[in-house]
This record gives sequence, structure tokens and C-alpha cells, in this order.
Amino acid sequence: QVQLVESGGGLVQAGGSLRLSCAASGSIFSINVMGWYRQEPGKQQELVAIISSGGSTNYAESVKGRFTISRDNAKNTVYLQMSSLKPEDAAVYYCNANVRASIRSSGYDYWGRGTQVTVSS
Repeated sequence: QVQLVESGGGLVQAGGSLRLSCAASGSIFSINVMGWYRQEPGKQQELVAIISSGGSTNYAESVKGRFTISRDNAKNTVYLQMSSLKPEDAAVYYCNANVRASIRSSGYDYWGRGTQVTVSS
């Protein structure tokens, strides 16, 4: 089993910054893509940013230039640096990781429990 634990959420004023972290632990041989998704109440979950094991990144258009995703493969941790936050960025942010438990296994998606980000105007 694999656990993903997020941290770093909270309340911030519009224009401010927050840094989210997500550490994976458990039966890990390797981690492929890691990413961040978010969901507002009553809305569908949406992709925020993803990063491959090699460091290639992809961002939602709404966060490009403001958010930066990075990872530390040695620590099995992914980060999301969020700057110039807007009220519309407020949501529960979920960490995702595609994990291989062994050299023979294919990747399996795991999710964190989420961390709340609130942006006051």
C-alpha cells in the first residue's frame, strides 16, 4: 500500500503565496507521474499541474505563470508553489501519484486526502 500525505494548505490573502507538499510512503519501487488536482464544492475535479519522473511538466491554463510544480525523487515528494493567488484558486487540493510497487508491476494511481486552500479577497 501507498500513502500520500499533503501539507501546506491554509488561508491566504489574494496575491499571496502558498507552498503545498505531498509525500508518498509505503510499497514504492518507482513513481511515474505525480500531480496536483483541485475541486471546489459542487464542481468537478480539475487538473492543476503534473510532473513526470524526468521533470517534464504540464499546467492548467488558469495557473500557468503563477504555479510551479516540482518533485524530489529521493524523497518521493511533490511540491506546488502557488503565487499570485486569486479567490478562484480556492479549493481542496489533492495530490496524485502513479506508483509502481515492484519492477514487475504496472503503475497504480494513489490519492491524498486533500488540503484546503482558501483565498480571501
